[in-house]
Amino acid sequence: MKPWESVLVGPQASLHEAISALDKGALQIAIVVDEQRRILGSLTDGDVRRALLRQVALTTPVAEVMHRHPHTMPASSSPDQMLALMESRRLLQIPLVDELGRIVGLQTLHELLQSRHRANAVFLMAGGFGKRLQPLTDHCPKPLLKVGDKPILELIIEGFVKAGFHRFFISTHYRPEMIRDGIGDGSRWGVSVEYVHEDQPLGTGGALGLLPHEQIQEPLFMMNGDLLTNLDFAKLLQFHDEHDGVATMCVREYEHRVPYGVIETDGLRITSMVEKPAYRHFINAGIYVLSPEVVHAVAPGRQVDMPTLLQEHMDSGRPVNMFPLHEYWLDIGRMEDFQRAQAEVTGLFHG
Repeated sequence: MKPWESVLVGPQASLHEAISALDKGALQIAIVVDEQRRILGSLTDGDVRRALLRQVALTTPVAEVMHRHPHTMPASSSPDQMLALMESRRLLQIPLVDELGRIVGLQTLHELLQSRHRANAVFLMAGGFGKRLQPLTDHCPKPLLKVGDKPILELIIEGFVKAGFHRFFISTHYRPEMIRDGIGDGSRWGVSVEYVHEDQPLGTGGALGLLPHEQIQEPLFMMNGDLLTNLDFAKLLQFHDEHDGVATMCVREYEHRVPYGVIETDGLRITSMVEKPAYRHFINAGIYVLSPEVVHAVAPGRQVDMPTLLQEHMDSGRPVNMFPLHEYWLDIGRMEDFQRAQAEVTGLFHG
């Protein structure tokens, strides 16, 4: 089976099945086809996020949420013709069809352009104590704990390098010398790694004040150094660039199920009873894209958390957008998370 064939789904496939095909195919699209492989529609990453924002059930048939008129090109089209259409329409991939409208291939923009160095810097927060992972962190900072055969921080850096990013800053506090020695200057990946050190913990946003602000003239990636994800960072940057906002926060849907029957009342009278209801919320996933003005607004030495910092900008009328994740994401904060990461890392980064 050719790699693109793994993203083909039927119209009665569920949204959950289509997301699985989209993620496993790693082509950022699922193609909905009939039995003759004629294209009925497509489901891109953006379509999935819009469905998640509307809280569409994952059991919904993909035909109800797919884009019904996707762009296609004849398989005989030249690379220049494909690139011109993809750039004009801002497409990351385009299905190639034969004269009967049947899909025979899938061209990606990445394949046409190869990788380009991106000017955006990446700021990784690696200063925490990792107290919930003691005793593992008694003598090792959490970002250097190995998941599989590599430290968490290395896996994060390699994900950004794969997406074309080459400028990194790392914030340290607890055992900084171990992080500097373990990661080095980035030369092993052909990138630049610089360090800023918090003498005292400055909160999740305060370390922005330690960055060389004159070097931050493009949107900055900021990410906690204890996360595992297969998020396409270039896709996140594109989202940020296309939406009017001073910052983009990645969010994750979290479901909380109450293990009891919930009673609603009006005075003494019961108005409704719901048995073991589930409540769904979006939570902060610890990954951001920040405009230079957000970075420059944090003075050196200021202690501030990211929610407070972003709230200040929102209070001043500057919009902050959210980017819902459906990709793999794991916050390695507890021992059970660390153990889960060990079980899942092989398929995630080497599958």
